[in-house]
Amino acid sequence: MPVPEFFDQGDLVAVLSTQPLGRALDYKAPEGGCHLGAFVEVPLGPRKVLGVVWGRGAGDFDYNKVRSVIRVLDVAPMRDEMRAFLTRAAAYTLTPMPAMLRLGTRAPGLGDPPSMRKVYRRGTGEPDRTTKARTQVLETLKEYGDLSFTLKELAEMAGVTSSVVKGLVKQGVVFEEDSPRDLPFPRLDPELPSKELTADQAAGAAVLAEAVASEQYGTTLLRGVTGSGKTEVYLEAVAAALRAGRQALVLLPEIALTEQFLTRVQERFGAKPAEWHSGATMTERRRIWRMVGQGQAQLVIGARSSLFLPFQNLGLIVVDEEHDTSYKQEEGVFYNARDMAVLRASICGAHVVLASATPSLESWANVEAGKYRRLELTSRFGPAVMPKMGAIDMRGEGLPSDRWVSPTLVGEVNKRLEKGEQAMLFINRRGYAPITLCRACGHQIGCDDCDARMVEHRYLKRLVCHQCGETKPMPEACPSCEAEDRLAPVGPGVERLGEEARALWPKARIAVLSSDMYGSARALKAEIAGIAEGGADIVIGTQLVAKGHNFPNLTLVGVIDADLGLMGSDLRAAERTFQLMRQVAGRAGRAEAPGAALLQTYQPDHPVIRAILAGDEEAFWGAEAKERQQAGVPPYGRMAGIILSGPDVAQVFDAGNLLARQDRALRAVGAEVFGPAPAPIARVRGRHRVRLLVKADKSVPLQEALARWVAQVKLKGDLRLAVDIDPQSFY
Repeated sequence: MPVPEFFDQGDLVAVLSTQPLGRALDYKAPEGGCHLGAFVEVPLGPRKVLGVVWGRGAGDFDYNKVRSVIRVLDVAPMRDEMRAFLTRAAAYTLTPMPAMLRLGTRAPGLGDPPSMRKVYRRGTGEPDRTTKARTQVLETLKEYGDLSFTLKELAEMAGVTSSVVKGLVKQGVVFEEDSPRDLPFPRLDPELPSKELTADQAAGAAVLAEAVASEQYGTTLLRGVTGSGKTEVYLEAVAAALRAGRQALVLLPEIALTEQFLTRVQERFGAKPAEWHSGATMTERRRIWRMVGQGQAQLVIGARSSLFLPFQNLGLIVVDEEHDTSYKQEEGVFYNARDMAVLRASICGAHVVLASATPSLESWANVEAGKYRRLELTSRFGPAVMPKMGAIDMRGEGLPSDRWVSPTLVGEVNKRLEKGEQAMLFINRRGYAPITLCRACGHQIGCDDCDARMVEHRYLKRLVCHQCGETKPMPEACPSCEAEDRLAPVGPGVERLGEEARALWPKARIAVLSSDMYGSARALKAEIAGIAEGGADIVIGTQLVAKGHNFPNLTLVGVIDADLGLMGSDLRAAERTFQLMRQVAGRAGRAEAPGAALLQTYQPDHPVIRAILAGDEEAFWGAEAKERQQAGVPPYGRMAGIILSGPDVAQVFDAGNLLARQDRALRAVGAEVFGPAPAPIARVRGRHRVRLLVKADKSVPLQEALARWVAQVKLKGDLRLAVDIDPQSFY
């Protein structure tokens, strides 16, 4: 590993801070000097701020007035490849470098000394008397040798209360001492036996292991039907990275997926990996950040932000469910974690595995263009077979307006309950009802701060805005005409579907799964684990249930409103509907009992519905690709969204119109500008939002033209401008 450039005391260094300054500032290297990439604390006005030594100072300021770096933090310097990644990611997404650096330093207290905690190990004394509980503690300590435990860990592993351990401490039988919290993670053993792989799986695992061992950049699309064992295949790629002494990162789209996955990792490698997501404690986040930088965390399982951890020797990035929309960050820094994974791997010579049963059209197109390799898993693991797909034509079901489960689907659910099997009802709407309407005056209750309807959440007894998160109690009278007892829910949400299911099947155990119905990620994980073990007869869920869960006794999936995603003008509507329906259907029949998936639809002849039922994915992707090519839209063209927002709607529109008129920089590269127009949800959190859309040929250097274009607008007051390269949504 090359030693980074060193600066002696007094040398001018350029320090990039996380403050919104737009550029690096010159400082004098501190006493003892510092390396390129060092994390430092520097003065900025009266404050002390975090920064990184980004290079030599520019020297364009009076040397005698240049202030000195206060101190160098005791953490591993930022590597050249990480600085290159942040720089290139900033250039691609048109993000200011300080904002990009914030993504790379998202760990609390980096400048603090290591925090301490009490740990316990075997002492020299003997207990004054022997009890079963004390013996269990001593046997546990003997079994694990020189390892230290926290009080909770030791008590749980010995199966005793903490008071038993404390009693042994008083007698010197167990030592209590302070130890840093930022400890290395347990070593993972890639030589432990894997699950027995099928011929398909073994062949795919061998290809990926060879790619990782080459230590050359490459990307592989691992496409396998739901239940085919993609996880076991890419875990062998992880094993190959560990054998080579390199680190691995596995991105998951949903925090609720991590518990099942962590269990599988522990079975394969003998220890749990580092786990990075919003649910981790601040202390644990700091530990992970530090240990990743020191190479003391071999494997990280994380959300999209884990891409910005300071890996010392990254050899593999897996993006599981690579098509999932949650990989797109749409606040602050706009980026797609799938694309940034490819960028980071290309810089550090790592391999990328994009795993999905229903790949994104972008990845499919890159395979067709020869940029990515493709591996196929065509059959389910073990005795499981793919579910039979069918449509229920709702035009002939004669349902009343306040009911959503068709008689045909009720009959199919009854058959499963009689056999002791599980059924799932899926609807992609959170809450009780999407609209609350006054039957006296027609008023629909909206958010005070957004142009969005508030959604009734009967479980919470509140109305919730799904745009800004604002909530308020459910009113007894109409806010507009003050009529009482005339407010009515319109349309179904997951909670209302649960209410209907309880009326239809009063003796069944019904579980409603929605991310906003659980107080913590831990509670949601526990509920999912209980369902997998047979703790429910009927599962009712939103998009959450489509992602990677394995319910062995589930043999029927009923999609309540298969047409929902086909509405609107989103260019990816067909693709997303296809992916979601196939993913949801894949929850059925994952063990020995055969499964079925039934789609309730008023449009059984719609091309997307027909493609889902036929299961001809290649035909669907081919047709979708042809339409996108003809329209010149992604992935066969380039698009960028410009979002202007502010409290004054006239000021926002004035800025948008000014941009639209002064489009010479874009016309010079053949790009088109559409808008300005109010965003579909034109007000969020009290800020009015106007959008412009830029469309260009695939080969156009769009970022350079965009940077020149938006620089023409000088933002005044509280006006904000955001650029979204490759927008995934248009809300």
